[in-house]
Amino acid sequence: MSKNARLSLVIVAVVAVVVSGFLLFNRSDTAALETSGDGTVTVVEYLDLECPSCRAAYPGVERLKTEYGGRVTFDVRHFPIPSHRNAELAAVAVEAAGAQGKRDEMFRVLFDAQPEWGGQQTSQRAAFVAFAAELGLDQAVFEKALDDSSLRDRVLAQRAEGGKAGVQGTPTFFVNGVKFTGAPTYDGLKAAIEKALS
Repeated sequence: MSKNARLSLVIVAVVAVVVSGFLLFNRSDTAALETSGDGTVTVVEYLDLECPSCRAAYPGVERLKTEYGGRVTFDVRHFPIPSHRNAELAAVAVEAAGAQGKRDEMFRVLFDAQPEWGGQQTSQRAAFVAFAAELGLDQAVFEKALDDSSLRDRVLAQRAEGGKAGVQGTPTFFVNGVKFTGAPTYDGLKAAIEKALS
C-alpha cells in the first residue's frame, strides 16, 4: 500500500471518529430533553426563580399552556444561577410543595412575590415556609422536605443537564429539542410552537 493510500485511510478514520463523537454528543443532549406526554410538541423551559427575566416570561408561558392544552407538553426544569443567593432553595421549595401536590401553585407564589424575596443576600427560608402556609401545606412536612438532600440533588441534576444542553442563562427554552433563540415573549414562543406544530 502506498504512503498516500495509508494517509487517506488515516484521514478517513479520524473523520469517522469525529463524526461518531459528534453524533453521540448530540444524541445525549437530545435525550436529556426528552419528556413524556401526549403533546405533539414539547416545550422545555430552564428557569431560575430569582431571575427577573423568568418572572417576566412566566405569564406568557402560563397563557400558552392554557391555549395549547393537550397539543403541547410544557416541562419546567430548574437552572438556579449560583450568584442568586436563594434560587437553589426556591427550586427545592417548589419540589417540596410538589410532594404535597402544589408544585404549580408554589411557582406562581414565588414569582408573584419575587420582588420581596429576590435579590436578598440572606436566606429566605422563612419566607418560603410562610408561602407554604399560605398554600395550606403541612408545614412540618414542607420544612423537612426543604432539608431533603434528594430534592436538592434533583434540582442540581436538572441544572447540570441544562448545562450539557447548552443553557447559559435563564430563561432558556427548547421547542421539540431545538433551542429557542428569540426574546422569550408570548408572541415569540407562540410563533415557535406554531412552526413546530405545522
